[in-house]
Amino acid sequence: MKVSEILKVKGNILYTVTPETPMLEAVNTMAEKDIGSLVVMEFGELVGMLSFREVMKTIHENHGEIGPGTVRKHMDDHPITITPETDINEVRRLMLERHARYVPVMDARTLLGVMSFYDVAKAVFEAQSFENRMLKAYIRDWPAEGDE
Repeated sequence: MKVSEILKVKGNILYTVTPETPMLEAVNTMAEKDIGSLVVMEFGELVGMLSFREVMKTIHENHGEIGPGTVRKHMDDHPITITPETDINEVRRLMLERHARYVPVMDARTLLGVMSFYDVAKAVFEAQSFENRMLKAYIRDWPAEGDE
């Protein structure tokens, strides 16, 4: 299964901020939209990701407060990226190795979407469920001995 197949089902709503967005505004957007990450864009280019992890680090660094900083100071400015052709097993491996819960999907320099760990888990679960149903149907229709 390829990333492009999951993106078709997931939809293409993207929430973005700029590096100069105040952290408080970014956190409010994440809370209001019930999302775990924001893509950081500058001049039409991906320059980083802001996820729940960076928000928690910011709160920790500011002794329990978001503070007056901007997204630029706290974002992950080197997020791993994947392409629409990346196989889902490769995505799983990358996410586990890098402890990444959100990964931008890029086609050359164009941002197509964000793949979350939830999206990957859901796709794998659905694929396995389908395969299990097909195998059970196949076993039920197995010819009895001597029916050949």
